[in-house]
Amino acid sequence: MNNITEILERNAREWGDDVALVEIDTPVDGRQKTWKEAELVESVPDKAYRVEMTWGDFNERANRFANFLLSRGFKKGDKIAILLMNCLEWLPIYFGVLKAGCMAVPLNFRYTADEIKYCLDLADAEALVFGPEFIGRVEQIVDQMPRVKARVYVGEDCPSFAESYHQLVKLCIAAKPDVPTLYPEDEAAIYFSSGTTGFPKAIVLQHRCLLHSCKVEQAHHGQRKEDCFLCIPPLYHTGAKMHWFGSFLVGGKSVLLKGVKPEWIIRAVSEEKCTIVWLLVPWAQDILDAIDRGDVKLSDYELGQWRLMHIGAQPVPPSLIKRWKKVFPHHDYDTNYGLSESTGPGAVHLGVENIDHVGAIGVAGYGWETKIVEPDGVTPVRPGMVGELALKGPGIMKEYYKNPEATAEIKKEPGWLLTGDMAEEKDGFIYLVDRAKDVIITGGENLYPVQIEDFLRTHHAIKDVAVIGLPDARLGEIAAAIISTKEGKTLTELEVNTFCLGLPRYKRPRKIIFADVPRNPTGKIEKPKLRKLYGGAGLVAKQNEFAVDV
Repeated sequence: MNNITEILERNAREWGDDVALVEIDTPVDGRQKTWKEAELVESVPDKAYRVEMTWGDFNERANRFANFLLSRGFKKGDKIAILLMNCLEWLPIYFGVLKAGCMAVPLNFRYTADEIKYCLDLADAEALVFGPEFIGRVEQIVDQMPRVKARVYVGEDCPSFAESYHQLVKLCIAAKPDVPTLYPEDEAAIYFSSGTTGFPKAIVLQHRCLLHSCKVEQAHHGQRKEDCFLCIPPLYHTGAKMHWFGSFLVGGKSVLLKGVKPEWIIRAVSEEKCTIVWLLVPWAQDILDAIDRGDVKLSDYELGQWRLMHIGAQPVPPSLIKRWKKVFPHHDYDTNYGLSESTGPGAVHLGVENIDHVGAIGVAGYGWETKIVEPDGVTPVRPGMVGELALKGPGIMKEYYKNPEATAEIKKEPGWLLTGDMAEEKDGFIYLVDRAKDVIITGGENLYPVQIEDFLRTHHAIKDVAVIGLPDARLGEIAAAIISTKEGKTLTELEVNTFCLGLPRYKRPRKIIFADVPRNPTGKIEKPKLRKLYGGAGLVAKQNEFAVDV
């Protein structure tokens, strides 16, 4: 295949009447959310709205949006920004952009108005597709984006400064758009780094990257046509979409669940007969806690078909997986490592057969090579030493858009990408030690926060923890632990310090702070926010250092 849209066309030909996507919108505060097609579904107070889409309809909607773009004069290489919460139209719009030969530019739904404008300007976006949740933010900048010549609104009650998506696509034909063939090296999308350290960078991915990501996911998790994938994370991020790619490749059904409460996740698995679920660490912890409290009774659900739970986007505490396997002993488990610069997850993966190596991020993924390098970014470290993880494979980004300096920083050797993550290899498996920029240097010793966090999470009362470096006049930096306790549990500083006697002295946190641990939409701890909150001006520079999106 030359490009990823050919997979959608194949699915529509072979399985046109089969369900491709299901959207489930959950109740909020005892009432239903407003949803654009709610009138099509029976309104039952204790149930979610459920709407489904076939592969044939998916392809037709993508064609209609592509033909709309072509009718407005958009051409190959033009950038079309997508600012939507997860919804049934998200993926058809994305593929419609690609079918037109344009580049899709997904935007983080948490961006402020200023951040939306920054990313539109950086990507040279010429159109913006947005949903009802963003009317206020877009209205703030509508007069500040002269390059954007089309503003398309997906929802009811279209604002005056936009055009209605549903009205526009009704006027466009459902036939395949008449555009030149797209090839693997053609540019397909711009994704943004997570922005956990300073402003996000614009990552250019080609069709070869997206095609390889489909193969990687299916090779790792063995998706079959009869599998059903539960997708909860935001589709703007490579993590959610590229895990969905495995189901996409085989024409399997997927469920978009708009809610993260444990009871809704378990209910969706049961009612939709989901077989594969990708979770973030906090969601997995919440599910286990809800089961422990009795809020979720597994006997109330049909879960026997659920075969795989996998986690990515952040370091995974081994204690969490051991706990999960006690509750769900029949589940296969995998963890996946990747970054947007490598087209999402799978550059490194544990593999379901390697459950005995929980704690490692795994081995080189399908079609990938790895090495751990010295600070020069090229020379491999000696065996057993910590260094920066580097990746090589078909999923490597083309470049940071309009940023050759940043591109050169992480592509110091032809074909290889530096990840910004410190790692070590033991017994053939790669272990993530920490972000290069998160290493704490205290009295000349390197502390890797992830190691301390993993230890603290084994305490029965700790729900989440983040370890950061704080300025210290004598030692340079000291380790501080920000701790969030489980519901109904109490913990004192003395109890934490006593528990930490199980760590070597130099690794013990010197400061304990009881507070919430902030995470971004993909589950990563927002350590720059914590440094700014607790570290003062001494660490402001650190949060603006270069980093890539893990």
